[in-house]
Amino acid sequence: MLIRSLALLLLAAVSVGCGSTKSRTATEQLLASDAVDAAIAQVDFTPLEGQKVFFDRNYITNDKSTGFVNCDYVVSAIRQQIISSGCLLQDSKEDADFIIEGRIGALGTNSHDIIYGLPANNLLNAAASVVPSPAGAVAPLPTIPEISLAKKNDQIGAAKLGLFAYHRESKQRVWQSGTALARSDAKDMWFFGAGPFQSGSVYGGLRFAGTRLNHEQDENDLRREAELSHFREATVFNPAATFQEPTAYATVEEEDASIVPAGGETPAEK
Repeated sequence: MLIRSLALLLLAAVSVGCGSTKSRTATEQLLASDAVDAAIAQVDFTPLEGQKVFFDRNYITNDKSTGFVNCDYVVSAIRQQIISSGCLLQDSKEDADFIIEGRIGALGTNSHDIIYGLPANNLLNAAASVVPSPAGAVAPLPTIPEISLAKKNDQIGAAKLGLFAYHRESKQRVWQSGTALARSDAKDMWFFGAGPFQSGSVYGGLRFAGTRLNHEQDENDLRREAELSHFREATVFNPAATFQEPTAYATVEEEDASIVPAGGETPAEK
């Protein structure tokens, strides 16, 4: 009877699988920062190109629950996007014509594990507890190790933010970004103990235990990299060390016309 009960419990565990939540600090930071970059990349500051702007960060405050990727990273990424769009970022409100304000609606990660098989458990001890034991101490039965055909870990990062701008003196609205929402993901899978096979936005292609398997990228990966070019690629927007007006040089014809020979006749009069 005991053996039959154990067999039924094992069969039920294998059939339904199980789920659990796990925290991975490094991957969580990549997910959060990738989602932030993707959300800010959607914001178009070009309507304010060439204008003196000041970014007001008073409404973006640190939240200890967000971990390493916090408001300082968000603020710096927004400032980079503002400058990359050709806006003249000022250090004080008094020097700017327009004020840009921002807010964070969401910044976090979720993680979920699924095992297709038998997770580690104490079913033997649970089953033995319902059976009358003889007098005397009984040693506890060992824990059943994990026996899985396959398992996977899915992690998702999300960032939501909004920005708007108004004229500093008149307070009239001039621009708003709308809601910028972006997600990032990381997926790890194991088959019969082999893995992890990694995919998702933070990995940049299919990988096996950290080694990239495919060197060709699909259209979604290429589109995402284009959207995040300001954040992932080194770019020199103006190689000049100083901004100076170009020197006007006289043409050869103008130089010849300005020469007056000793006889007093110009080349044109000859």
